[in-house]
Parts: sequence; C-alpha cells; structure tokens
Amino acid sequence: MLKQSKVQKLSIVVAALILFSVVKLYAYDDGDFQVWNTDIEEFKINKEAKMVLEEEFRWGKSAKDFYYQHYDLGFFYTLQKYLNVGLGYRHVLSKSNDKFLTENEPYVAVTLFWDIVGFKFDDRSRMEYNHFDYKDDTWRYRNKLTIKLPWKFTRFELQPYLSDEIFILFDDGQRLNENRASVGLSMVITKNLKGEIYYMLQDKKSTNKWNSANVLGTKLKLSF
Repeated sequence: MLKQSKVQKLSIVVAALILFSVVKLYAYDDGDFQVWNTDIEEFKINKEAKMVLEEEFRWGKSAKDFYYQHYDLGFFYTLQKYLNVGLGYRHVLSKSNDKFLTENEPYVAVTLFWDIVGFKFDDRSRMEYNHFDYKDDTWRYRNKLTIKLPWKFTRFELQPYLSDEIFILFDDGQRLNENRASVGLSMVITKNLKGEIYYMLQDKKSTNKWNSANVLGTKLKLSF
C-alpha cells in the first residue's frame, strides 16, 4: 500500500498531466494561421468630435476555431490638425477551455499626425486598465505607428500602408509582451464606406515563451 505522501505526489503529477493536456488542446501552434475581422461605425457629432463603435472577431487554429470577440465604444476629439484625444471602453470575450472569459477594458488614447513628402504618419499611444474576473487586474500601454504611402491605385483609391504596434504590460514590473507588424491596403468602397485588407505578424509572449501568428485581417468602416 502506498504511503499518503506518495499518493499525494502521484495525484499532483496526474493533475498536472491532465491540465497540460487541456491547455495544449486550446493553445495554438507557433506560426498558426488566423483570420481577424473588424467592423467599425463612426458617428460624427460635429467637425471635431465623433463616437466610434467597433466589433472584432478572431479565428485561430488554422482559422477553424472562433476564440475571441470584443465590443468597443469610444469618444474622440480633434484638438488640433495634428492631435486627437479619446477615451473609451472595450468589452472582451476570449476563449479558454471551451468557455468565453470576460475582460473589462477602459482606456485613454492620444494620437499625433504629420506628413513628410507625401507620407502620412500617425502615432497612437493608448493606456488601458485590464479588469478580469478570473485573474489579477493589470495596466497595459500600447503604441502604434502607421505610415501611409503617398500612392493610390484604381478607382477604389487603394493605398499601401505599414504599421507596428508594441504592447507593454505592467504587472510585476514592466515588460514587452506583444508586437504586431502589419502591411496592408486601405480602400474607398463608397463615399461613406472604407475598407482594409492586411497581413500581420503577431509575436506574443506567454509563460516566458514567444509564439507567432500569421494573421489575414479585414476591416470595414462605415461613417455617418
């Protein structure tokens, strides 16, 4: 008959193996192919101010598994031609063990704009408070730099752009835990409807290991 201490150790090992198998089932492989879709509705209040609704949906595991969705409401105000400020709230649902977990995410954002010989730059800084029901809350800083090239093609005004976004997490200190590098095309579909299609290389750190994802993304923005 096994001693009690040996039984306890064996139980811990068995539980760890079960947990590992469950986690592995829902963790995507390094280099996973994903599809992201974002839909945006802009409501112009006046010349300087607007409200923005955003919904985003993501599929992973070779784009077969629907694992993420968020719903975002923000208010943005243009102080100067080169400066925009905003605040908002994002409701996030992310999948874990076949269940969608909730995150509440209020944020503030500041964006700078400038042009250099036809190249259009915007640099957005964003600070978020991440409130979870299932783990400790955190703060996160995001910075996204976008460069639109000075060329447009076809009647849809296809315009190439590049962007890079970093994520810095403030939990036990300060650490870079995600980077998103993108290349894409923006387009004008109708007077009030714009779109984007892009490729993104997402590198994200989890449990001291970096994993990448290859993302095919689309965006539609409807303005009122």
